[in-house]
Amino acid sequence: MSATFIGIMSGTSADAIDAAAVSFPDRQVKIHAVQSNPIDSALRQRITDIMQGVHDDLDSVAALDHDLGYAFSECATALMTKLDTPPLAIGCHGQTVRHRPEQGFTVQLGAGAIIATRTGLPTITDFRSSDIALGGQGAPLVPAFHKYVFGSDKEDRVIVNIGGIANITLLPKTAGVSGFDTGPGNTLLDNWYQEHQRGPWDANGAWSRTGTADDALLARLSSDAFFEQNPPKSTGLEYFNPAWLKTWLNGDERPEDVQATLRELTATGISDAVTKALPTAKTLYLCGGGAQNGALKASIQSRLPDTKVESTAALGIDPMWVEACAFAWLARQRWERKPGSLPSVTGASRAAVLGSLYLP
Repeated sequence: MSATFIGIMSGTSADAIDAAAVSFPDRQVKIHAVQSNPIDSALRQRITDIMQGVHDDLDSVAALDHDLGYAFSECATALMTKLDTPPLAIGCHGQTVRHRPEQGFTVQLGAGAIIATRTGLPTITDFRSSDIALGGQGAPLVPAFHKYVFGSDKEDRVIVNIGGIANITLLPKTAGVSGFDTGPGNTLLDNWYQEHQRGPWDANGAWSRTGTADDALLARLSSDAFFEQNPPKSTGLEYFNPAWLKTWLNGDERPEDVQATLRELTATGISDAVTKALPTAKTLYLCGGGAQNGALKASIQSRLPDTKVESTAALGIDPMWVEACAFAWLARQRWERKPGSLPSVTGASRAAVLGSLYLP
């Protein structure tokens, strides 16, 4: 019988903590139960402040690390009540508040010792640091899991995770896997929506459809040096954020037109990456929160007319739970002392066993 692991994910949008209890029989992914706990507005504001360099003194960072440990453990405990038998271990990505691979570090908060002692389960955190220590980007980490579960010897595939930042995994049928961050995913769309409308996000891209993409603005945004960098590359909200956007605006744009333009920026980042790196891709599978944005999906499809765009549900995994499943798998890799990284993706000097283990 295949062991069950819990994967916990809190993405760059910091809107919720998602957890999935998963086993991996015969290279399949079996989800036994899921749990999603919203992140309350006060905690989310503290995360956002530290991400953006506000109130990021050591005391504030340590306090947030502690409180996120409690929040992650509460989500895991709620999930465990839905299971007949206890999982073997927890893999918790933590909340990224700073990602500086060019300076040799990355910071994910959510105290593993607290999660382990409160749940009674071995807990693995800090998945990125070993790869960075080996000269890699420490991101994206999900392509190794994508290769494991979504790889095909019959067609060239692309997996695109659209969270706050969008990342892409290229799965050619006859060659090695590669992947990288393509740029903004939902982060600019969400922030701009919150500034001009009520609610946390532009549901299904409805508001963006009321605007018209500004080609001149899109050209300015797309001229940012990040989009021209060759992989390996990764980024975060310390780079693509509201302050970054405002440096490119004239100030007289209609808000809905900016939203439509930001939708196209995400779509072009993804489509340009596919066109450049794997133009033979037959199918592009979306996962993450952006997979629910019908307007964004349509924009990607219009830019890739020869590639079918659909969600990972077509491959058997709900797009909203792919990342939580990935960190359950990475926990299994660490538990079995197997590599979890792909140097072809991150640029590290070799593959590494990822994660720090805390015992209850």
